[in-house]
Amino acid sequence: MNIFESMSKIDRRIIYLILFIVATVPFLFKVEIPMKPTSDVVEAYDFINSLPEGSAVIISADYDASSMPELQPMLVAILRQLFSRNMRVLVMSHWALGVPLAQKAVEEVASEYGKKYGVDYVVLGYRPGLQAVMISMGKDIPKTFDNVDYKNRPLKDMPVMHGIKNYDDIGVIIGFEAGSVGDMWAQFANARYGARIILGSTAVVAPDLYPYKQAGQIIAVLGGLRAAADYENLVHHKGTATYGMTTQAFVHFLIIAFIILGNIGYIATQRKRRS
Repeated sequence: MNIFESMSKIDRRIIYLILFIVATVPFLFKVEIPMKPTSDVVEAYDFINSLPEGSAVIISADYDASSMPELQPMLVAILRQLFSRNMRVLVMSHWALGVPLAQKAVEEVASEYGKKYGVDYVVLGYRPGLQAVMISMGKDIPKTFDNVDYKNRPLKDMPVMHGIKNYDDIGVIIGFEAGSVGDMWAQFANARYGARIILGSTAVVAPDLYPYKQAGQIIAVLGGLRAAADYENLVHHKGTATYGMTTQAFVHFLIIAFIILGNIGYIATQRKRRS
């Protein structure tokens, strides 16, 4: 039996073991692959840096736990940029399960930069209605949330909300999208009120958002784990996205290698049978 025949009969558990090792090594040893940030990520980063310090920014976490690996690192990286520039952060969600995820991220990053709730950031929470909520925010943001935060504390008593009435008082809306909410931000917040928007999304959603970018309705599209890794690079804080991209690349290389070897083995075996 030659080597190719041996490979064709290898126990699949060995393949799974090799895959497990390749997938875990980057996280265990902090291995990273040098990558140049994509133009969309740089454009989003530069736009946020162009905003005056103290500008108000809306973070809309429109995703749940199934999309966390792609979107949570992206959110954390952007929050680091916002807090480093003393931006005021307003957190909300059109997905009920997005609120606790965004709250966890903003509290962790806020503690790193010594930011205080009600002064530097606030969690507005979830309101059902999607398009109706976006239209209402274009008229009166505090009123849309009944003038209270997610724990029913009055917004008028919070310095972070001073001077904020509608989209005209918001530097940029940054949506993190695992579904179609990004389309609604472009169609209602921008088309109707001229709100400035950056959208981060899962990789599978990103292609649907590029037409809005090409039409000038949104500033940039941040697509998937790659965009999250690029943003970690720009804020000089490597995290799960950076090492996740390395794992993803290694696993892709491994799968390609298995496919090539499998085909070589199949061809060699067939030739031997014919001879």
